Amino acid sequence: MMNGEAGVMTQDTKSASEAGQQSLFYHGQAKDFVNLHEQVETSVNLLDSLESFLSTFQKDLSSVSGQISELQERSKDIDNRLKSRRRIEKPLSSLLSDLAIPPSLAITILDTDVGEPWIATITDFERRLDLLKVRSRVKAARDLGDVAEGLRIVAATKLRTFFLALLQPVRTSVTTNMQVMQTSIFVKYRALYAFLQRQAPNVAGEVQKAYTGTARTYYETGFRRYVRSLGWIKARTSEKPEPIISGNGDKDGPYLDQDRLAYAKIDGPSVILAYMADDKTHEEPIEAILRSLFLVLMDNATAEYAFIAAFFRSESFAPPPVMETNSALFSPTATLLSPDFSFDDRRSNAGFEIGTHVSRPFGGNGHGPHDVTARPDLMDKAERAPLDAIWKQILDPVLEYCKTFVTTVIEPMPPAVPLLTMIRLSEAVITEVQKRDCLPLENFLFTMRLQLWPAFQKIMSEHCDTLRKLAEGGTTSYFNRAASMTDASVVNICNRYVVMFNSFVILTDQEEETMIFSNLLRLRQELTKLIARHTENIDDDVAKATKQSAMYEVLLQGLNKGTHLSTHPKSQKEIAYWAEKEEEARRRIVSIAQSRRIGKR
Repeated sequence: MMNGEAGVMTQDTKSASEAGQQSLFYHGQAKDFVNLHEQVETSVNLLDSLESFLSTFQKDLSSVSGQISELQERSKDIDNRLKSRRRIEKPLSSLLSDLAIPPSLAITILDTDVGEPWIATITDFERRLDLLKVRSRVKAARDLGDVAEGLRIVAATKLRTFFLALLQPVRTSVTTNMQVMQTSIFVKYRALYAFLQRQAPNVAGEVQKAYTGTARTYYETGFRRYVRSLGWIKARTSEKPEPIISGNGDKDGPYLDQDRLAYAKIDGPSVILAYMADDKTHEEPIEAILRSLFLVLMDNATAEYAFIAAFFRSESFAPPPVMETNSALFSPTATLLSPDFSFDDRRSNAGFEIGTHVSRPFGGNGHGPHDVTARPDLMDKAERAPLDAIWKQILDPVLEYCKTFVTTVIEPMPPAVPLLTMIRLSEAVITEVQKRDCLPLENFLFTMRLQLWPAFQKIMSEHCDTLRKLAEGGTTSYFNRAASMTDASVVNICNRYVVMFNSFVILTDQEEETMIFSNLLRLRQELTKLIARHTENIDDDVAKATKQSAMYEVLLQGLNKGTHLSTHPKSQKEIAYWAEKEEEARRRIVSIAQSRRIGKR
């Protein structure tokens, strides 16, 4: 038991020893524990401070987040406003550009004389004027209205002075070449006149009247002198109309004059120049004289109409992006009244001197949609009417001179072939005028042509009546010349008939033309009767038939000259008619000879 107690005591002792050791340990570490405790407290305090700071930071962060959201909203609003501003930037810039009048434009109008720079300036200025009118609801446009109106008045005043000054050389001296002025100056400044038409119509009307009066004087003076020169030449060429029964004593007999027939065409011999009248020995056939007058009239009148249509035509304003000037406005081969009322030496046969150009397009300065090719054929009747009126005001005196001259051509009446040549000439000129689309001149030439046809019909009727009266034994006629019926005279009449027939065929393109061939048919019938009457007094039937055959042979020989004539349908019919007559005469000769031989048996 004691051992047990001793054992227990040992254990207690050990426990107490261990507890003492622990106590000593803790006492030895107490300072460290205190320090640790202090550190823990400090850490707790720091954590509390950090917690407080984090709590404050969280609140601040929430506040900053709200501010950022607000800034984002403001940024989006600013971005939207920027996009809106950008969308209106170009229209606004365009509006300001349209409404503003550049200082350079104002300086050009106010401080410079009218010249080529004005073409672009006036086009731009008119565009701005129209835009100011369109944007009249804008206050800035209304504010600039007075300034623009002042510039418009200044521009119109200067342009009026400019165009009137251009006409002054023609007014002071009619030797000025108006066609050069039209091509090199007027058409070039077409845009400036168009500005006056739209923005200052009263001034445009004044310029138009001034041009009309000046051009009227120019052409009236030129044609008066030219027609007077032609009249002098005509007076030296006294070609009296001869009846078909005349010319018994002709040395060479009647012949076909191809050179004179060439005057029926536009392409052909040169026109008569005015200075040629100064040579008192110079003579021309009547058809050459009329041809010269018609060709000079055609070239001048159609050129003037083309210019009027290009320059005075009213158009709406529509500026193109590029300004161009077309200098090739008139054909250089046109025959126009030259300054000294002669003609350009460059013009020669068949195309230059007589001006075989077609209707010429006029270029402009590109201010309107129709200015590139201001062609009359593209205009309607309402557009043509004022242009026709201007043309008539200018050329009325010229047409009167030409009308009077044509009257002198057919009084006294010329021979039938020259008269038909002049008729064909008038038709050729009318055709060319139709190509150039000058309706007023076309109407005038139709009137002249209608005057020639009755004269032709009259002279052909006189020829028929002369043959008829000669066959009947009388000689009183329009020609008032006596003629005896001999073999030589009848042969001469046959030759004259052949020349007339061949001339008519050459001058007639159409196979059937009643006015021409009906008269030739009448003449043939009368000639047939004349031959029969001339031979009816011959007692011997063989001699009579032989004489008739000889007459018919003369006709056939003349009609068969030249293959280009004999191939014409009318020539073939004519040859067939006289060949049949000649064959009948030969058959009669053979028949009578055979009868006589039988009778002798």
